[in-house]
Amino acid sequence: MQGSKTPLTVRLDGLRVAVSAGAAGIGRVMADSFTACGARVFLCDVDREALAACPHPSVFADVETPEGCDAFMDAALSHLGGLDALLNNAGIAGPTARVEDVAPDALSRTLKIDLEAMFHCARRAVPALREAGGGSIVNLSSAAGRFGFPLRSPYAAAKWGVVGFTKSLAIEVGPDGIRVNAILPGLVEGDRIRRVIEAKAQARGVSFKEQETESLRNVSLRCYVTQQDIANMALYLCSPFGATVSGQALAVDGDTQSLV
Repeated sequence: MQGSKTPLTVRLDGLRVAVSAGAAGIGRVMADSFTACGARVFLCDVDREALAACPHPSVFADVETPEGCDAFMDAALSHLGGLDALLNNAGIAGPTARVEDVAPDALSRTLKIDLEAMFHCARRAVPALREAGGGSIVNLSSAAGRFGFPLRSPYAAAKWGVVGFTKSLAIEVGPDGIRVNAILPGLVEGDRIRRVIEAKAQARGVSFKEQETESLRNVSLRCYVTQQDIANMALYLCSPFGATVSGQALAVDGDTQSLV
């Protein structure tokens, strides 16, 4: 079975959308999909080459720091003239190692990009969404945000944190008509998951194929999900169809049962 390659068809004409790390990967597919549905998209990234090849309005910004988050949101709000949706997509894989071998700076960087950046972007987005009369925040968590993930503890800690942040913020801003949800992707096809599997295989002393087979064995549908599958969930959550969906941690993972 294969995941979807086709964008969800829904009209989002004029919806003002900010996407962090949107010049490549899942972020780029989300930006393309929202634009195809009529939304106005503004994005940031740290990959200058990807930004140069990206057709969407954008700014170079490193969301690892609060200042980088502010630079992104300043540019997005200025260009869009307000905000209706924030897609908190930026994230890194972090180190693959036993806890005693994880360097403090590797832990810190993972938490800053995978969790703190979402807080800082949301901090700037909420007043703009409130001014717009409501809107949507979508945070990218992971299957590692609901399962233990041995040898990937910094990443799992951050992604569990995203779920807690999402649920707490949803309660806080719900009275303002702002919906907040998290998407929990499973094994998303592409270079990033290949690198993760390679690192995990090396750490465990097994072959790439053995690690890949073992990982997919824990997925009921026995398949990778696609970047488009993730984008389609974001489209749904930001559309009128998702008008009463908030505070949810929504798995898009082929029914993953565990992570190894």
